[in-house]
Amino acid sequence: MQLTYQKFDLPLKHVFTISRGSVAVQETLVVQLAAGGRFGYGEATTNSFYGATIPNMTAAIESVRPLVENGSPDDPLKLIADIAEKLPCEKFAKFALNALDQAIHDLWGKLKGAPVYKLWGLSTDKIPYSDYTLGIDTPEKMVAKLKEMPGWPVYKIKLGTSDDLGIIRELRRHTNALFRVDANCGWTAEQTIEFAPVLKKLNVEFIEQPLPPEDVDGARRAFEKSALPLIADENCITEEDVDRCAGRFHGINIKLVKCGGLAAARRMVTRARALGLQVMAGCMTESTVGISALAQLLPLLDYVDMDGAVLLAKDIATGVRLDRGQCIYPQANGTGVELIDGPLKTH
Repeated sequence: MQLTYQKFDLPLKHVFTISRGSVAVQETLVVQLAAGGRFGYGEATTNSFYGATIPNMTAAIESVRPLVENGSPDDPLKLIADIAEKLPCEKFAKFALNALDQAIHDLWGKLKGAPVYKLWGLSTDKIPYSDYTLGIDTPEKMVAKLKEMPGWPVYKIKLGTSDDLGIIRELRRHTNALFRVDANCGWTAEQTIEFAPVLKKLNVEFIEQPLPPEDVDGARRAFEKSALPLIADENCITEEDVDRCAGRFHGINIKLVKCGGLAAARRMVTRARALGLQVMAGCMTESTVGISALAQLLPLLDYVDMDGAVLLAKDIATGVRLDRGQCIYPQANGTGVELIDGPLKTH
């Protein structure tokens, strides 16, 4: 296999704000693997919270270049496991692993002549709809963003302001769609317990990551007393975290960039099911490269948040797309990704 990669800047339609900060342009790294006249693609966005930068991700990838290029895409799980063993232990290395994992799976499917989910023995007959995410803003601007994207069955509302209930009440005046809320660690256990029954009456389905990940005692209190299910995000970064979520959360949200890709995500799903946890998968503000990889997991999930590419002003790839939350798969193999400007030039 021949390995190359390239940094892209992904401009957003709107400045996207969560409780930790705002972004207008998302940096991302796309990995390309070539073999047999086919090209496989994977993606990892930068993320300051997890220390993932373009330089340290590319350094991690370069550290395993010989292993990747001498490896075989015929046994993706073995190759990915071998790569994971050689990468650094830092969190950013999972982002690099994810980009390689996605590219390996995509190339594997293209060489085998089938979509990845089919090679896994899965069917897309029954898959969850994605939500559409509204970042933190003034209530008026959040309503305007909602009206820009009408007809979605579910909206995910980013919270962590001084008037979170007021925001939900105002948005509820403009749609009957189901809501999910994500506080991104911005609440206390007491706020979570207080807000949950009010949010439930406002047709909110669940609360994602209300507390900071280090507040273990608060998570237990909120879990025991919350009127709504609680879904772990920052508390469930890698597969080692799944067991610790039992008794603190009702479900987990798997992010491919954080856990290290599709192989790790499938193991997390299996373990979560064994523990009786609900399973969601989410995205960062990724292009269609990363979103198409995520879509392969849909038959295994209860919920999904895969609107990252919808938030972009300009995409870099074709593949899976969303039609008001419904995932539309391309008539293509692998994860279905092709770069709009063609394959990357080799280094």
